[in-house]
Amino acid sequence: MVLDVNVEPNVLRQAFGRFPSGIAALCSRVDGVPEGIVASSFTVGVSLDPPLVMFAIQNESRTWPVLRKQPRIGVSVLASGQKDACLQIASKSADRFAALDIDCTSAGAVFLSDAALWLDCSVEAEYPAGDHQVVLLRVHGLQFENMDPAPLVFHASGFHRLPEPSLV
Repeated sequence: MVLDVNVEPNVLRQAFGRFPSGIAALCSRVDGVPEGIVASSFTVGVSLDPPLVMFAIQNESRTWPVLRKQPRIGVSVLASGQKDACLQIASKSADRFAALDIDCTSAGAVFLSDAALWLDCSVEAEYPAGDHQVVLLRVHGLQFENMDPAPLVFHASGFHRLPEPSLV
């Protein structure tokens, strides 16, 4: 077997796109206004004790330097019906939160209503990783009861939903 040795960014992006991932919106109130980013690199279960999750963010992000300074960041793992909200928050030109239904904590974490999971987090540590930073977040609280358990999935450069389980 011979492996392709072409690991240039555009080829690598295509290869990485073969691995499906969930999508999380990471949001906080900054000077009273919601700010946020989306991450398809979000990972749960990094550690149970202490409770840690992680994601990677591009070094060129203009929003992350603002979010990282906030005492709390709300992580909303997006549900299958939240594709439009994902695209809106990821937009660089539109009002990222116009007409979105959000909830906020007194500490400033911002959550998207109807998400599959909410995690109230703070920045634990950041590590350089090439053209990204790997960010560990400490989980201080969570909510998932009465929420849609089906996540929005990103795979092969597109959004997908998991199929509904069939009844036997």
